Amino acid sequence: MENSHYWILAQADTAKEAAPAAAPVAPAGEESGQTQTATKQPDGSEDTQQQARKPNLFDSGFLWVILAMFAVIYFVMMRPQKKKQQQHRDMLSNLKKNDRVRTIGGIIGTVVDVRDDEIVLKVDESNNTKMHFLRSAVGTVLADQDKENK
Repeated sequence: MENSHYWILAQADTAKEAAPAAAPVAPAGEESGQTQTATKQPDGSEDTQQQARKPNLFDSGFLWVILAMFAVIYFVMMRPQKKKQQQHRDMLSNLKKNDRVRTIGGIIGTVVDVRDDEIVLKVDESNNTKMHFLRSAVGTVLADQDKENK
């Protein structure tokens, strides 16, 4: 059996020696990075082999995978955050007198006065203690939460 292997290898070597070396052929209309070589086979037919060419991001699916990843990140992370920020802006613009609110610092009070960028909260009923806060310091409106919980 070993002799048959040697014979096949020897036959392959002789076939290569019999075929003349071919020069690279570049057909018209092909990309500049792509070359082909044509070699004559022992039976007279030509065999064309593509050699390595420059990688193109548009041809491969790599670019589309990257774009899909950015789309997923946008819809999973960025879009909900923007929606939450818009809801907070709407809540701040709809503040009115007698709303019960909690600030981002944890102070709970009732809105006494609403100005352009400032609100006045009454934080203690017995001493009539009032505090001034920036409108952006309001974290949540508690009256809205009480309505949602009922």
